[in-house]
Formats: sequence, C-alpha cells, structure tokens
Amino acid sequence: MRFIRRFYNYYFHPDRELARRLRQLLGFTPVRLQLFKLAFFHKSTFATKDYAVSNNERLEFLGDAVLSTIVGEYLFKKYPNSDEGFLTKMRSKIVKRHSLDEIADRMGLDLFLANYNQTRLSKSMLGNALEALVGAVYIEQGYDGTKIFVVRRILRKYLDIHELEGFDDNYKSQLLEWCQKNGRQIEYKVVAKYKSDKRDKFKVAVFVDGKKVGTADDFNKKSAEQLASERAMTSLGMLGGNGAPQPIDNDYDEE
Repeated sequence: MRFIRRFYNYYFHPDRELARRLRQLLGFTPVRLQLFKLAFFHKSTFATKDYAVSNNERLEFLGDAVLSTIVGEYLFKKYPNSDEGFLTKMRSKIVKRHSLDEIADRMGLDLFLANYNQTRLSKSMLGNALEALVGAVYIEQGYDGTKIFVVRRILRKYLDIHELEGFDDNYKSQLLEWCQKNGRQIEYKVVAKYKSDKRDKFKVAVFVDGKKVGTADDFNKKSAEQLASERAMTSLGMLGGNGAPQPIDNDYDEE
C-alpha cells in the first residue's frame, strides 16, 4: 500500500514536483506529502486559529530531539574510547544553530522555504526547517530510517567530522582566555532587545578595554555572545578566514 502511495505521489499527485524534489533530497518518495510540506511552513506565513498546527514548529521540536539522539549515538559508536566531555562538545558543534543553518543552506532548503512562505527568509529559518524535516522523516520512517537519512545524507555528506575534532568553536571562552592572558578588560553588554518574528531578539556587544570590537544579534543571548566573540576575534586578528585561531601580537590598533 505504501509503495502504491509513493508511486502515485511521484507520478500523479498535484504536488508531484515536490515529491520528486524530496526524493532527490531524502533518498525516498514520502507517503505523507502534506507532512513534509508542513516542514517548510514558517510561523510568520500564517496567522490562523490553528496556529500550532499550521507551521513547522512542532516538527522542529520533534526533529531537534531526534537529531540530537542520532548524532549522540553516531558519536558514541565512532569514538568508543572518548570520554563524555569530548562527545558532548562534538555533538554541540554538529547540532548548534550555526552549523544547522549552514548545512540546510548547502542542502538547498532555501528553495523549499521560498516556495511556501511569503516572508523574507532569514538564516535561522534554514536550520529550523532542517530540524522540522528530520521530524517529518521520523514520523514517516521511524528511528532506524531517520538514522540512515541523518548519517548518510547529512553527517557524511556535509560534515568533515575529523576536522571538527580539533576545531574549538567556543569563541567566548577563547576570547576570555586571551584577555586574561594579556591583561585586557572584557565586558559583554546587551545593547538592544527587540521583536523579530514575534520573538525577543538580543543585540550583544563585546568591549575590550572599553573599545567595542564585535556585535551580533540572535534570539538567544548566549548565542549572540558567541557570535559577537567570533567577530571580535576576527577584528582583533585572532581568527583566519576559515575560523581557525591565528597567532597575534599582544597589541592591537587603537582608533
């Protein structure tokens, strides 16, 4: 019965173009096309009394949990001799918002989002859609099928896991350590708080010796601090073009 439904969706369904694009993306033709279409509906598109079921937030919630579990299992088996701290850091590097946004962009999810939303696309919508897509795959394929999709079509295709091993993406910690080592005073300030997509968004600035060296906006204050720290490190010459730390002099130009 599922085979017949997939055959119909691929060849005869009014949304057969979506079915064919999803097959290329997922490796299978979905049975429940409406569910997968919902994965790309952002909450800003529809304001209805059925708000909770008219956008991808519930699927995003489910996909976030499933993705974290699959990545955790993948790392547990890949690194049998590594401790909990290493595994936790590696999982954080993979499932953090910035990483998911980048992966979703490379997967071409922006094209799906553009088809079903009448709002300006933001970077965060990409990662949200990826999590929602994982949620939809889980409902349709179960855990084992979702694990195959995540491992083969996300982790192995879009991540260099060995490069991540030596990559420290805790920019705030690195910047704090550098300031302490070099006798610099560092301070983080929330310089603005405003509404975006009906959610609170924070603008954070980082100051070194009273000089503003980086700012960033995000829905989460800690995430904004991390991004502001990364920009500050770039401004101070501490990061190369690939985000890797670079040796620098203790002094930096004052304006």
